[in-house]
Amino acid sequence: MKKIKKAILTGGGRATRLRPVTSTMNKHLIPLANKPMIFHAIQKVVDVGVEEIFINTNPGEDDLPKYIGDGGHWGVSIKYFEQTGGPQGIAHVVKEAEKFIGDDPFIFYLSDNVVLANLKDLMKEFHDNNYDCMLAFAKVTDPERFGVPLFDHSGKLIDVLEKPVNPPNNFAQTGIYFYGPKVFFEGYSKIKKSARGEYEISDIHSYFLKNNFKVGHKEITGWWKDTGAAADLIIANRLLLDELSEMEFKNAGTTHSGTELIGKVKVGVGTTIGANVKITGPVIIGENCTLENCVIGPHTTIGSGSLIKGAMIANSIILSNCHFDCDLNIKESIVGGNVHIAKKNNDGTHRLILGEQTVIDL
Repeated sequence: MKKIKKAILTGGGRATRLRPVTSTMNKHLIPLANKPMIFHAIQKVVDVGVEEIFINTNPGEDDLPKYIGDGGHWGVSIKYFEQTGGPQGIAHVVKEAEKFIGDDPFIFYLSDNVVLANLKDLMKEFHDNNYDCMLAFAKVTDPERFGVPLFDHSGKLIDVLEKPVNPPNNFAQTGIYFYGPKVFFEGYSKIKKSARGEYEISDIHSYFLKNNFKVGHKEITGWWKDTGAAADLIIANRLLLDELSEMEFKNAGTTHSGTELIGKVKVGVGTTIGANVKITGPVIIGENCTLENCVIGPHTTIGSGSLIKGAMIANSIILSNCHFDCDLNIKESIVGGNVHIAKKNNDGTHRLILGEQTVIDL
């Protein structure tokens, strides 16, 4: 089998569980370790030799092409395609990309999956055994949310069950799939929409297993997370920050002599850190920020153009152009772009202008 040079990445969906942040931005652009989430997925497939990437987008949405570009940053080609006909399941995403894939083998990667381990072991096993399909499983506490493998008494994989009410084990099918030439589209032609009106990718894998296709599987022993909820994003951000090497953390800003920087701290160009600021890494501060009289970290990222005065922020993701000018102590939080919080009333009251599905714990 020739080596995999193509990959399909997901970039669509509405991510309703992450509102209100995703009310105004594509989920895949939410920064983790101060890089859009989908950038991590792109890097994973590039690292195993992929040269052409195809990303699906929501109809009429141009945010991903604008932020990601044509792939030149990674030395690859990136093209975009809309998923027509509305949401019909992730298997339908792949079917929509058939004109790009043709008869070539490919990787299908759900971009909201965060994996710390590289994909090289999966790729090697896929090629060495000449598999038609290679699946990656991970242990989870809530397997009923995922496709779950079914093994016989000897440990042989015999089926994949989509979101079973009573999961037979605590393994989940992760959003990382390897396919040999043509096989995916043959499998797709044999399945029908599920009761929820979607083409389930687990049904394709079930078809493979019941019709003598060579299906390999491997457990991801490193950390894996499907970032479907805010708490998942915060965990992913923390772990990605921990994974970054010391070389990734450089101070390119202006730092007051009274500033205390502890551990791995990255400061962007044009950022000014004033007096009475304590930052405990790992922390990434974006470009053109101003920090005064505040305590930041650990495990915190602050987007470019932000102003932080008088606040304490830990284990949080703060997007670009946020202004906090008050005595504020927050942790395990996600704050969308252009949020302004200031103390103006001295009578103990608060003035709030909040969007739909905003969450505030006081």
